[in-house]
Amino acid sequence: MTGPLVEVKDLKMHFPIRTGMFSTKPLKAVDGVSFSIREGETLGLVGESGCGKTTVGRALLHLYKPTAGEVWYDGTLITEKNIREYRKYMQIVFQDPYSSLNPRMTVSDIIGEPLDVHHLCKTKRERSERIAELLDLVGLNSEHACRYAHEFSGGQRQRIGIARALAIDPKFIVCDEPVSALDVSIQAQIINTFEDLQKKLNIAYLFIAHDLLVVHHMSQRIAVMYLGKIVETADADELNKSPIHPYTVSLLSAVPVPDPDIARTRQRIVLEGDVPSPLNMPSGCPFRTRCRYATEQCAAECPQLTDRGNGHMVACWNK
Repeated sequence: MTGPLVEVKDLKMHFPIRTGMFSTKPLKAVDGVSFSIREGETLGLVGESGCGKTTVGRALLHLYKPTAGEVWYDGTLITEKNIREYRKYMQIVFQDPYSSLNPRMTVSDIIGEPLDVHHLCKTKRERSERIAELLDLVGLNSEHACRYAHEFSGGQRQRIGIARALAIDPKFIVCDEPVSALDVSIQAQIINTFEDLQKKLNIAYLFIAHDLLVVHHMSQRIAVMYLGKIVETADADELNKSPIHPYTVSLLSAVPVPDPDIARTRQRIVLEGDVPSPLNMPSGCPFRTRCRYATEQCAAECPQLTDRGNGHMVACWNK
């Protein structure tokens, strides 16, 4: 395959919010996002809480019906008519391992449900063998299949969620903050699991997270989101060494440095003001109300992503 595995073009997700008896106003959670992911690649998606990262992942998989835009998988446009067929190739691992598993179902039923929905196993024995194989793949014992979700730790529950996503051999997985609800040692185990699976199965990931260090470790490329828009995209190493957009620079300045000597001399960039509401977006560039480089042009017109060399895309008039 020469082209991208997954391509998102001008994706928009607006939620109607009632503002009066007969009036509504759109909350622009995602407002014109475009990116592509190649086979076996990881694209990291970062940004502060409420910027629309999770909504991008869910709208991409049509868990939310997109307001506008296109999602292409391996050269085919995904629509309401063919999304069921393509769910076999695109899956999601949810953020909270405590609420994403049904407490009334055994692990065997949870992992086996996608197999039943897509009719992938002809006999009960074949189904049981596939479930045992998936549990082994994510580092759990086959004896765990008869237990319920509440009998497991957070890390084990997340592994069950990963096994469920892998059940139908997807080629693309949305990882929606899969380690944010786990402690640090368990985070490392889950990240290693994702990496091992990518090497074995050549899966592509959209890896959504807050932690820039985790995203840098996991991803080949990183996209930075702010208030429903992508403001910068680049290779992971390039973005960490040479960020251009003022918002990306401020995010990276907040990443803790393990060397105390460097940490003392390092200057953190603190953004002024509050994040604007997606209900009342500022005109022009959404970041201009907190940007020290903002000019009249920033208020008049929203900048588009432009290539600054080596595929480093930035949406900024003044940087």
